[in-house]
Amino acid sequence: MTEGPAIRVEGLVKRFGGRTVVDHVSMTVARGQITGFLGPNGSGKTTMIRVMCGLLTADEGTGMVLGYRLGRDTRRIKREIGYMTQRFSLYEDMTIRENLAFVAGLYGLRPLRRVVDETLEGLGLTSRQHQLSGTLSGGWKQRMALAACVMHKPKLLLLDEPTAGVDPKARRDFWEEIHHLAAGGMTVLVSTHYMDEAERCHFVNYISYGRLVASGTVEEVIAHAGLTTFLIEGPMDKVAEAERQLRGMPGVDETAPFGTSLHVVGRDAGALKTSVRQVAAETGTRMSATETSLEDAFIRFMNQSQDNMA
Repeated sequence: MTEGPAIRVEGLVKRFGGRTVVDHVSMTVARGQITGFLGPNGSGKTTMIRVMCGLLTADEGTGMVLGYRLGRDTRRIKREIGYMTQRFSLYEDMTIRENLAFVAGLYGLRPLRRVVDETLEGLGLTSRQHQLSGTLSGGWKQRMALAACVMHKPKLLLLDEPTAGVDPKARRDFWEEIHHLAAGGMTVLVSTHYMDEAERCHFVNYISYGRLVASGTVEEVIAHAGLTTFLIEGPMDKVAEAERQLRGMPGVDETAPFGTSLHVVGRDAGALKTSVRQVAAETGTRMSATETSLEDAFIRFMNQSQDNMA
């Protein structure tokens, strides 16, 4: 296989009945990179991932995954990827070791015992290897699921919202492992709702209601949004009053409370500054310019998009 991108898809379309869930999406994922795949619920992220790993067939468009053609080389693609679904999909009435041994057998990995031992050790699961999977916490289930996905040493790892429902410590540990895998040459595509996780990615793609609306580094995506952001600070009641007054004023596209402060976001920098300065003076609050966050940018993209399920 030639060393091109890990994933290159062009004009992918996937429909279910009369609904277009993926709408002419073109996207490239570089090898050895952690690429974030973001978007609201129902935006088509899971469908895209299932198309790219060969579980679904696109209605239109073309694509290459690890040098293999989508729709033609499905079996080869499946052998060289790891896919971690949103829901825990291993056997809860089997131990961690039994589950991993079962998966190793499916892939024909040999010698089986050594492969399982190395996988348990690599993911820090050895001390819990005889524990029933159904009794594990969310974080340990997540770690076990990751172990099952990488034990055959895939070239590409597809993770569909892997940290949903786990605590911050488990999320951080998980991401340390993902960066360790990427440093070893594995390509990772991960869908997530968490902005702090998106900022850990080398590259991000934002899909909104079936359409890809932004791609680039975090800095490039924020710049692409074309937003200016001001911060209003002061007593809680004054900040709440400022937010009430700012809604609908010239230049104000979004307001978002952050504790005792308020983010005010807009595309028209001049009109936004005038409105914020006026309201800050009237409410006795302080205004200052601040950096636009990734969350600000993504909310803007989502509000600009049309719900494909409406």
